[in-house]
Amino acid sequence: MLLKRFHDAAIELMKLERRVDPFFRPALDALFREPLAALAQALINLRRPNDGLRLAEEKPLPGEEAFLDSIIADMAAYMRRHYAPGEFQRAGNTKTHGIVRGEFVVRDDVPVEWRHGVLAEPRTFRAWVRFAGPGPASPPDIEEVGVLSIAAKLMGVPGPKLLDDERHTQDFMGISAPTFTTPDVRENAKLQAASLKGTPLFYFINPLDSHLLDGIMQGLWARTQTSPFETAYWGCVPYLLGEGRAMQYSFRPRLRTRSRVPRLPRRPPDHYLRETMAATLARQDVEFDFLVQIQTDSHRMPIEHAGVRWPERLARPVPVATLRLPRQRFDTPAQLAFAHNLSFNPWHCVAEHRPLGNQNRARRRLYWELSRLRQSMNVTPHREPTGDEVFEPVPDDQAPKLVR
Repeated sequence: MLLKRFHDAAIELMKLERRVDPFFRPALDALFREPLAALAQALINLRRPNDGLRLAEEKPLPGEEAFLDSIIADMAAYMRRHYAPGEFQRAGNTKTHGIVRGEFVVRDDVPVEWRHGVLAEPRTFRAWVRFAGPGPASPPDIEEVGVLSIAAKLMGVPGPKLLDDERHTQDFMGISAPTFTTPDVRENAKLQAASLKGTPLFYFINPLDSHLLDGIMQGLWARTQTSPFETAYWGCVPYLLGEGRAMQYSFRPRLRTRSRVPRLPRRPPDHYLRETMAATLARQDVEFDFLVQIQTDSHRMPIEHAGVRWPERLARPVPVATLRLPRQRFDTPAQLAFAHNLSFNPWHCVAEHRPLGNQNRARRRLYWELSRLRQSMNVTPHREPTGDEVFEPVPDDQAPKLVR
């Protein structure tokens, strides 16, 4: 009980810090973020053995399936414990800030050797793009841990898919930190067990099994967010770009403005991020560059360790496409409810972009099973979108509740 009280008190202090964060954080980031990240990465790499793998080569983790079973069981238990039937939320990337229409425009200057999958030729794909919080809870925006997520579902993508519940889509997903929360599924299982107990902070600071360096990497990019349109997102884990070539991808915003978080240091509106998105798209288009970074060193740019940031000195990220979000209104109850019908999974992809590494191998079954649980409990069957969806107005009191 004492440990739980300590944990909860630390979380409350973090929530208070979020209200003053924008007043000093930009200066601190400019001075200290990259040096601290470089130090944390150096210490992480000191502890990693060199497995001598080839480029784009995978190495299964011993006990991988058992760890995945544990993760699925704990995340499903969290959902059943915290949500009533009809109101189930995603177990991760939980709170929907918005689901918006977009276009994924492949550039005409993609290097010839990278022209695989959706990058094979210059063309435009319609897309649904979901911006969300990290989860597993759905608190007011100012009380989140400071990391956002993006999931872009491209439509009209030709060719067979590796997950056959959708035939014409390709999903790209990322978070607003350059490394994943846990380095592999073994450690992810520990984090989910701690989350189920209501003490996720102890996963990072447990002196007997510390993940402090991973926590530092997340904390360096966790902040009071001004808008989901004003931060970069990283895939954090690798994918194929044609046979024998591994890549990581990222989304970089073209907006250079920074929205003001209303009412700080007092309490902002609970859904101020959605309101900021709506105000932005009411007056202008929004664009992100989609960048690809190619693996050139199998140890310093690992496939199986998601806590390592691929060094840009070894391969710089190169823009290969533009994600364009045209002016629109998206914050209607019907369109927000549409997010319940969608399932995002990195295995919604063509073989040329096959997910790599143990975290990605786990996501295939993890995302599929938890999505089916959520949709069955809400009676919102899985729907493969086409881009032709039209949303009739729905009264607020009749729309499914996306946020408790």
